[in-house]
Amino acid sequence: MEIYGRVRRAVLVEGRSRRAVAREFGISRKTIEKMLRYSVPPGYQRRQPARRPKLGPWVGVIDAILTEDKRGLPSSGIPPSVSSSG
Repeated sequence: MEIYGRVRRAVLVEGRSRRAVAREFGISRKTIEKMLRYSVPPGYQRRQPARRPKLGPWVGVIDAILTEDKRGLPSSGIPPSVSSSG
């Protein structure tokens, strides 16, 4: 984030060439152009949720198992067969 501001200042305030700034910071000229286009880095956002092709058909079954397990376990969260190992 710091370099973002320094690059913008060098080009917009100090009036240095984009090519010289790219060379000084070791950044591509295309990256410099992107930095100048936005006052704050735009960040990353997915356009669509992540696909889960292998897990997708089983999500309902997994949710049902987890819901059933929540109801069946004692408050300690440990099944009785495991907690009384004596």
